Amino acid sequence: MVDLSKPLAYRVRPKTLDEFVGQEHIIGKDKILYRTIKADRLSSIILWGPPGCGKTSLAKVISETTKYKFMKINAVTSGVSDIKNAVEEAKNYMLNPTGKCILFIDEIHRFNKLQQDALLPFVEDGTVILIGATTENPYFEVNKALISRSMIVKLEPLTKENILTILKQALIKEEGLGSFKIKIEENTLEKIAELSGGDVRTALNGLEIAVLTTSIDNDGYITITDEIAAESIQKKKAMFDKNGDSHYDNISAFIKSMRGSDPHAAIFYLARAIEGGEDPIFLARRIIIAAAEDVGMANPNALVVATNAMQAVQAVGMPEARIILAEAAVYIAESKKSNASYLAIEKALEDVRSKDTGTIPMHIRNAPAEGMKEFGYANGYLYPHDFPGHKVEQQYLPDKMKDTKYYIKDENVKEII
Repeated sequence: MVDLSKPLAYRVRPKTLDEFVGQEHIIGKDKILYRTIKADRLSSIILWGPPGCGKTSLAKVISETTKYKFMKINAVTSGVSDIKNAVEEAKNYMLNPTGKCILFIDEIHRFNKLQQDALLPFVEDGTVILIGATTENPYFEVNKALISRSMIVKLEPLTKENILTILKQALIKEEGLGSFKIKIEENTLEKIAELSGGDVRTALNGLEIAVLTTSIDNDGYITITDEIAAESIQKKKAMFDKNGDSHYDNISAFIKSMRGSDPHAAIFYLARAIEGGEDPIFLARRIIIAAAEDVGMANPNALVVATNAMQAVQAVGMPEARIILAEAAVYIAESKKSNASYLAIEKALEDVRSKDTGTIPMHIRNAPAEGMKEFGYANGYLYPHDFPGHKVEQQYLPDKMKDTKYYIKDENVKEII
């Protein structure tokens, strides 16, 4: 008897590798992870990927195939004592002759340093084969010592085709929705798959809600229309978390799109950031930085536009601030580009940090106090406004740096000055 009280996504999880859909780049039959799991020769791994891409399902498959004791804890609700209890259970040779266990830790990025440090010696001596699952970049969130002892496996969002396959299986599996008489068109299933944003859990939850909340018609069928499907899944899930790893990816893509003079991509990534709840002032600051670093002297007005945009965003707030941000982002993207000023200050900073750059020439030093000129301060200074064109040749850089060039105009772009 199928327990329909459990969510559909839980009921239709794959039990074997052959039932697993998607992630062929890591568990295709010729891939090392597939062969390792099949041979039950797994070493510690960190499964890294967005929600609903199959991390927990893959751990479940491993639990069905391994000879080792399989234990699961959640980093949100567990602590050091739970780790110690799992280790003690693994080392109980009467109950567990192998003396080892596979410990699945969901949301491992939620473990603090103390908890991760408590786990490390048991991973190191082989008592624990760790399977950690995380939506965050493990290189930022997980102890470097654990990282060095684990294989990092990157899972991608499932494709629309992957999710469509899983939805179709869910409709016919007895443990899924096979006991219901359901009418649903292929294009409606495709709509659910598309709206899920690569998250199979979202897709299955949406399908289940649609089935359970739709009345049976006179023919005894539950008919799922496009409208019912869209309402059940609510709205397309934005693959963005302002506090997560995708925050950095999205902002990077936004900046690179402005730098690359693609206003369409810049607006797209701006929209993702806004929909994900990003701070509009943070976005305005990124636009200011792009104006200075990437547009520079090819269009100095870009910095004025970007700075004014931030002030306007502060003045009006959301949702109207989205228009100001869009205008500024398009202006930066459409402007000609020069990073000559950026390169100049970077080169100068490197010289200041790493070289003996000498002393400031005496003739351009200040002489505010009486008697300082007797020591050479300000002697010989030529006042540029006394000369034609308000310019005169004289040395400004220290002797040790006098032939150094920092600001080199971009030959490919006509800079404003």
